[in-house]
Amino acid sequence: MGFARRILFVAAGALAAATASMPAEAQKSKDELRVIWRNVIANVDPYFNGLRDGVVFAHHVWDHLIERDPDTFEYKPGLATEWKWVDDVTLDLTLRQGVKFHDGSAFGAEDVVHTLNYVSDPANKALYQRNTNWIKKAEKVDGHKVRIHLHRPFPPALEFLSLPVFIFSRNYTGPEEQNRRPMGTGPYRVASIEGGKEYRFERFADHYEGSPKGKAKIGKVQVRIITDAATELAELLAGRADLLWYVDADQLPNIQRQRNLKTVSAETMRIGFLSLDAAGRTGADNPLTKQKVRQAIIHSIDRKSFVDNLVQGEARVIHAPCFPTQLGCDDSGVPKYAYDPKKAKALLAEAGYPNGFKTQLMAFRSRTWTEALQQDLKAVGIDAEVQMLPVATLIQRFQKGETPIYQGDWGSFSINDASAIISSFFKGTEDDYARDEQVKAWLDTADNSNDVAVRKENYKKAVNRIMEQAYWVPLHTFVTNYAHTAEVDFRAYKDEIPRYWVYSWK
Repeated sequence: MGFARRILFVAAGALAAATASMPAEAQKSKDELRVIWRNVIANVDPYFNGLRDGVVFAHHVWDHLIERDPDTFEYKPGLATEWKWVDDVTLDLTLRQGVKFHDGSAFGAEDVVHTLNYVSDPANKALYQRNTNWIKKAEKVDGHKVRIHLHRPFPPALEFLSLPVFIFSRNYTGPEEQNRRPMGTGPYRVASIEGGKEYRFERFADHYEGSPKGKAKIGKVQVRIITDAATELAELLAGRADLLWYVDADQLPNIQRQRNLKTVSAETMRIGFLSLDAAGRTGADNPLTKQKVRQAIIHSIDRKSFVDNLVQGEARVIHAPCFPTQLGCDDSGVPKYAYDPKKAKALLAEAGYPNGFKTQLMAFRSRTWTEALQQDLKAVGIDAEVQMLPVATLIQRFQKGETPIYQGDWGSFSINDASAIISSFFKGTEDDYARDEQVKAWLDTADNSNDVAVRKENYKKAVNRIMEQAYWVPLHTFVTNYAHTAEVDFRAYKDEIPRYWVYSWK
């Protein structure tokens, strides 16, 4: 717990220094919300970004054809006012008129067609191609109507259109230009970008009437990147920030003692997990290729203690590789691996490792969390060297097949469908460390059937085999902790997308 104590020490110093100097109204007088993020976004183009911070950036700058209500999950007209399925693989959409981009140009069918055809083309190498590879092509019917052709039936198409599929200008040329000069139709326009240090947004006065997002209430937003948890907390306590997220749970009491600060904790659709190299991508002689070793790892981890003492709040232990509300996420009948170090040691001995073995545990989120897992593994004889890496670097190494044990988390782009997580990690992509053809076949059937019963049946088969083979260690649901000045009228959303355009000053 050395890392946690260090943060507490630094925070205590900041607290003492800040109490007398905290401004009474934050940045209310300047109408500027000051936010801190921890992660550097390598590219703000949402099709070439794998970070939740980048997803949040995108929701403020761009819009969707269809918008999903964050409370009811109902679909609302966005850039498209109407949509209709012609058949199982053809979707017609009528586009909203009078919409403007941030540069003043008019939105129309050409923008939709160009965006969808570009990002769905595998030659353009969108980072998460599964978000768009169900699109065969988009075509213009007339100036305000488009038709989307699908390769095959894709039941969650509307979910994807309302979340990871953002619409760009017809002048979009790719991620390099978009990263330099991002331009959309959303409630905020990007005023400036300073490398990986700062983003500034200004309210877009011409954001279209009738948008489910509404007009931005706060005029300006400043986002600074501060990668150190202690430093970002010090900034909040000193009155130099108005809003933090992903605040460590052990810091909440410090913040709650301040009368002019508030905290909010909310469960989200994100789950934490360990991906184990069952396929031997890091080496054919990797002990993790043995089923009993992987089962031993699950038995070695005290997930309940991990949740109760580290994640805290409304977080729950999970037993399946998906979020419980997602269609197809059924953990009934799956093996429930109890915390049992004695059984873990016996399984290791049966697998040929009575004295354990050495491996690597790679992570990015929290050293405290990762070192807790390391200690559980060590208690049964597994000597896991911890490597904490920047998130972008870790994702690259993970996708290259260089992570024996990967501690990751996944928010499914907030899509309430199991395909958004299980099919992302178990269908032979660069994120797949199982490479199980039977699992892939079940997922193919589930992903491409419009029969809900067929989908559920095949997802259940896939989930059961994933857990029987112990390809993953599902750990917990996530709780996102926010801290903000009392002057901000703030609320959290279960889709883990803070909406700065909704917030206002009290």
